[in-house]
This record gives sequence, structure tokens and C-alpha cells, in this order.
Amino acid sequence: MIIMAEDFFQGYKGEALAVLKKFNVRVWGQSDIETTRGLFKGTVLPRSENNDDLHIVIKIESGYNVGIDITTIIRMTETGFNKANYKIPEKEFPYSDDKPNVKLFGTGGTIASRLDYRTGAVIPAFSPGELYGAVPELADVCNIRTEKLFAVFSENMGPDQYKILAKAIGDEIANGIDGIMIGHGTDTLHHTAAALSFMVHDSPVPIVLVGSQRSSDRPSSDAALNLIHASTAAGHGDIAEVMVCMFGPTSDEYGFLHRGTRVRKMHSSYRSTFRTIGDIPVATVRRGEVKPIKRDYNPRRTDRNVKIMPYFEENVTMIYFYPHMKADMIHSLIDNGYKGIIIVGTGLGHVNRELYPALERAQKENVAVYMTLQTIWGYVHMFVYETGRDMMAKGVIPLGNMLPEVAWVKLGWALGQTDDLEEVKRIMLTPVNDEITEREPYNGYLVYQGGVPEVEEFIRRVHK
Repeated sequence: MIIMAEDFFQGYKGEALAVLKKFNVRVWGQSDIETTRGLFKGTVLPRSENNDDLHIVIKIESGYNVGIDITTIIRMTETGFNKANYKIPEKEFPYSDDKPNVKLFGTGGTIASRLDYRTGAVIPAFSPGELYGAVPELADVCNIRTEKLFAVFSENMGPDQYKILAKAIGDEIANGIDGIMIGHGTDTLHHTAAALSFMVHDSPVPIVLVGSQRSSDRPSSDAALNLIHASTAAGHGDIAEVMVCMFGPTSDEYGFLHRGTRVRKMHSSYRSTFRTIGDIPVATVRRGEVKPIKRDYNPRRTDRNVKIMPYFEENVTMIYFYPHMKADMIHSLIDNGYKGIIIVGTGLGHVNRELYPALERAQKENVAVYMTLQTIWGYVHMFVYETGRDMMAKGVIPLGNMLPEVAWVKLGWALGQTDDLEEVKRIMLTPVNDEITEREPYNGYLVYQGGVPEVEEFIRRVHK
């Protein structure tokens, strides 16, 4: 008979706890579970204290976790017991004089992590020793130094964090670092990439943002490979720009480097979620190789010259137009002191006539209003239809093919520098690094749609 104690039931409560006690099965016990849906075999895992009491979670042989509805359980039998240690082993990072020095700034996210089953939280591994323990291949790429700037979910990143990051990057460049990585949650990674593209001007070294869609405890995790690719790009690559490094195709063959002003997260859970929009990626990256796709990029330099411009006006917002939107949406923004508004309009850049009085008021009260598109691909063309021409007469300024999130970031950055709306307009319409392009690839919309065969075909063609 197994002697039961509460320590054996980490996170379980209520009816689920009663089922485990009934069948004398412990957390970390290898168990055969007979249910009305068939036989399941696996290790009983702890549960988050905040989860329900109607499921028992097991890790099956494939490495995936399965939740079993307790109402389907007929019998449970514990066949073994092996308590797991989910702490990533820490080993001394082997520094080498012949390898480049890369600084990794941590902001949060799941790039190298373990799962805390008590709370369900993902706990980052961050010291060089932890990273080496998690991904030993990093030692073959570069010497890594780490600094945790924040420990936040990416939705809690914002202007204050952008400024701190930009200044920290400037300090590291001045100190002679060979490349910079930024570990970041994926949800707003592209916002931060855009912000740093504007705040860090003319960097002599690569600045690579990297994250993972799936935490390190999952068999399908992309964390290790993304880290290897990002460190390769930061330490050895010739492209000295702000870039996002994530999976290319669904396979593990290579990663993409995306320009920070043209990248967007396009799928909530897909590993190949990040795509360059309105252009092509800057490069592919494999273990030991960064291969440019674009010919026009800023090359790595040996000087330490960089201009840090950590400016941001926080009273800037973005509104997504929908049919029958009321003018009070914009009136309320003006009443609350907003200095800039990005409209995400329909089609070629349209809103309904109900908003016209509010747009006129915004113009009179010196609120900067700019137009982007819901279509994501394509350009704002407000001169084609009467609606667009009417809005331009009311002070709405089209932003070409600038992505909505990038437009929000750039307007905050521009207004952080000046209140002169003509100067703001000049800043907004002057590309810093391809946030507005002259043209889009004729077949780009068809090619870069997340792992379709055309991606592979395109890469093979440009790599001849």
C-alpha cells in the first residue's frame, strides 16, 4: 500500500484529487489509466494550482501532455515512480578567445525555459550556465554574456522598455560587443523590433530579436534552434540591422532573418509564425551560415558609432475601423489628450462619413492622423475614390505600405521628438529602413504564406 501525503498530489484538488487517492496514484507515478475512451499510459504530472479539478494530466511516451477527463476514468494503476527535476542543469559556459562575443538581453518569454507545474508558469533559463545546460551547441557558436533587463510577458512591453533596451544596446556597442540578441515573447516581438529599428540608428553590429512559440519542455519546441540561429546571426552575420530570427519553414531546415520594420506575427501558435510582409526576408540562417536574400542591407562595421534616439510620445493610439463606427471614438481620443492616431482602414484606406466631423476636429486641434490598411499587403491609395480624397482634405495622411503596428511605433517615436506636425510628417514619410517600400515583390503575397511549397521553390531559386 502506498502511503499518501499531500506532497504527492501537487496542484490537484477537489474531484481530481479524490480520484488519485482512490486508486493510490501519485504525481510523477507511471500509470496505466483505463477509461471509457481506451487505455492511456504515461506519467502523472503536477497541475497548476489555478486549473480545474476535473482533469488528470499525464505525459505520454511521445512527450506530449494529455488531459484526461476524470468522469471517463474506470481504473488507474501505478506501475512505477520517478520524480522529475525540471530545473535546467547549469554548466560553466566554455568561453573561447577565437569566438565572437554576443550579449543576450532578457525581457521574458519562453526562449530557453522550464515549466513550473505548480503554477503552470514558464520559468526562464537565463544565466550563461543555464543556457549552456539547455542548449550546449551555443558554445560552438559564440561567447554569450547575459543581462536580464525585464521579466515580463511581451504584452507588458511598451515605450518605457523600448527606451531602456535602446540605451542598453548603445552601451554594449560602445563597449565593443560583436553582436546583440534579445530574448522576447513572441506576441509583441515585432512591435519591439520596430521600436528598436527607429531608436537605434546605424548600428555597426547585428541586433537580433528571438523568441519561441513553444516552451523548451515540449518535444516540438523551437527554442533551441531559434537560439542557435540567432546567435549565429548576431555573432557571425554581416547584416548589421535590427532583425527578428525565427523558424523559416515548418521543418527545422533554416530560419529567416526579418527586417524589424517589415515583420509580423501571422499565426497564434504555428512555429513559422513570423513573416516578412510586403517584401522578402533579409536572409536565411542555418547552423554556421547566414545567407543574404536581399542585396541591400547595412553591413557589419568595425567602428563603434551608433546613434541612440530613445524618444516616444505615449499618447498615440491605433484604431481599427469597422462599419458603422461612430465619431465619438475619435472625439474621445481628442478629449483625452491623444496627440496622434493611426487609423487601420479598409480597402485602399477608407472609413465611413460618420467619422468626418471628428477628423475635421482632429485637424483643427493639431492631432496627427495617419492611414494604414487592414489588408496588411498593399498600399494606401486615398486619391482613387472620393472617400479617400475627402479624408486627405481633412488632414489624414496616407502611409504607403507601412504596417499598422510599425506606424503606431513610428508615430510615437516621431511625436517624441517634436510637436511640429510638418516635421512629424517629414519623419513619418521618410523611410528609416524599409518601413515604406517603393514596391512589393510581384509574387510575394503568394510566396510567403507560411510553409507552402512556393517558399522552398523561391529559396532554391535565389540561392543558385
